[in-house]
Amino acid sequence: MAVIYPAPLANHILLLGGLGVGLLALLTPQVMSSGHGALHFSGIVSMPLQIIAGVFVLKALASIVSLGSGFRGGLFFATLFMGALGGRLFAAGVDLAWPGFALDPNVYAIIGMSALSASVIGGPLTMSFIALESTGNLWITTVVLVAVIISTQITRELFGYSFATWRLHLRGETIRSAADVGWIRDLTVGRMMRPDFHTVPRETTIEAFRGRFPLGSTGQVIAVDPDGRYAGMVIVPEAHGLGAGLEKPVDSILHHKDTVLLPSMNVREAASAFDRAEAESLAVVDSPLTRRVSGLLSEAHTLRRYAEESEQRRRELLGEK
Repeated sequence: MAVIYPAPLANHILLLGGLGVGLLALLTPQVMSSGHGALHFSGIVSMPLQIIAGVFVLKALASIVSLGSGFRGGLFFATLFMGALGGRLFAAGVDLAWPGFALDPNVYAIIGMSALSASVIGGPLTMSFIALESTGNLWITTVVLVAVIISTQITRELFGYSFATWRLHLRGETIRSAADVGWIRDLTVGRMMRPDFHTVPRETTIEAFRGRFPLGSTGQVIAVDPDGRYAGMVIVPEAHGLGAGLEKPVDSILHHKDTVLLPSMNVREAASAFDRAEAESLAVVDSPLTRRVSGLLSEAHTLRRYAEESEQRRRELLGEK
């Protein structure tokens, strides 16, 4: 049985349906495709801002779902496309806040495309050369170069390396380049720690501790619970510097009770732990739950091993022995 709507209502339904179909037809190819639309700057910057914002959000969500689900796919064109949309939105936002600037959306689409691609894919010089080839304008390329340098530096400081490099590291690949950081994951605390360490029960008195560990014998001693769990670090010079309270247990002068290293930590994570704890040495435990002591690692040894590995990688890159 057919339903007959009044003419005004039917017109509204047709109008809304047409808008929905048109929006879906516009968004679906851009959102679901690999991002080759970034090659057509004029088409991107001429779209209404609402459509650009919608495509940007949906494209980001589609990329997150695709990568998070384990689907394989290229990042290059998708990143170019999202960067161009982001640059166009940035130019529009600045124009709304400060109308006198009158930013060129084409220029900022190229800048956004290059900056985001350098952060996600890497290769800041490659992105700059692409901008130069696309525009033929040396001044725009200079601005793009500054943008990609800033983007790369921020990525390096916050994350350590580009997203594409991270994906290769997850696959077990080692990238041979001047910015290779793949070796850092192999230089672990378990490889650097000393297995010869001294322990003492935490209920041992300070006087007994001083007799067992005289000055110069060692710098730090690991205190353990009766069940062998890590309790903290005793600084030997500090214990010998006390003039009173020698009948108290060493538990009263323990340091770094909650700061430990795990064998699986890499050298960068270990260095960060030393900085946060302001410690010269830290204990290495098997796991945060059992806290069984496996070794001892000093900050000086960690930094020395890092420097040695960095120098070795530099020599390999230059072909030196």
